[in-house]
Amino acid sequence: MPAGLRPSVLFVTDLAYEARGRRYCDEDIHLTSRLREDFDVALCHPRDAAALLEGFDAVVVRNSGPVLHYLEAYDAFRARARELRTRVYNPLTGRGDMAGKQYLVDLSRAGYPVIPTVDRAADLGLLPEAAGYVVKPKLGADSAGLRFLPTPVLPPEADGTQLVQPRIDFRYEVSFYFVDHDFQYALYAPHTDRRWVLEPYEASAADLAFARSFVEWNTLDHGIQRVDACRTAEGGLLLVELEDLNPYLSLDRVAEPVREAFIARTKASLKDLLG
Repeated sequence: MPAGLRPSVLFVTDLAYEARGRRYCDEDIHLTSRLREDFDVALCHPRDAAALLEGFDAVVVRNSGPVLHYLEAYDAFRARARELRTRVYNPLTGRGDMAGKQYLVDLSRAGYPVIPTVDRAADLGLLPEAAGYVVKPKLGADSAGLRFLPTPVLPPEADGTQLVQPRIDFRYEVSFYFVDHDFQYALYAPHTDRRWVLEPYEASAADLAFARSFVEWNTLDHGIQRVDACRTAEGGLLLVELEDLNPYLSLDRVAEPVREAFIARTKASLKDLLG
């Protein structure tokens, strides 16, 4: 990059996407206004990203909505970014939701503290007994395709494409937010029927060790990750989701000093990625 020029960033977002309980557009309007303090920023819809990559120093993927809604365009974006060796934030090597939900099956098999998960009819017997079960597509998001069943059922033709989990009796859900491997803040939903009515959460050392174990497993050197967990009736934490593609940050739910620290850390991470 020539001396004196600011890095240029293509910011991928769907400002019109309607998410239950969240306003993607507000969060990304605020984030881009702050990134413009240090970078030249242009916004684009995820369907347009592949065609617009060339000429930018980095691409930041933020609240771009579930890729299930534009899977062909997303695959084209990933292929073009690799072809051009574009720096993408988060990098495209994530093993969490960025790659689908296979990781839940893999982590469950490996004995990590996750909600027990299988993706094959032959493995349904590995699930614990529960009052009900959840079936969802491996490439789903925002509850798309979610089904609740009294018994675990998975047709053999759905092997490898859908997940089955027991419904967990939990006290609350909690999310831990990281930039690179640095913990930033935690939020929780004290009311189980209002997932996105979040309040600040004081994470214990054990909580952070739990969350960090998944961030370290993911091996991303740069980027924003959200570790979603549930507190079980017995008091432990189980992983619900490792969001490493476009995690909503709920920045409107944290105090201003926390928000400012997060933005500063994100800028520093992006600059480090750019070298």
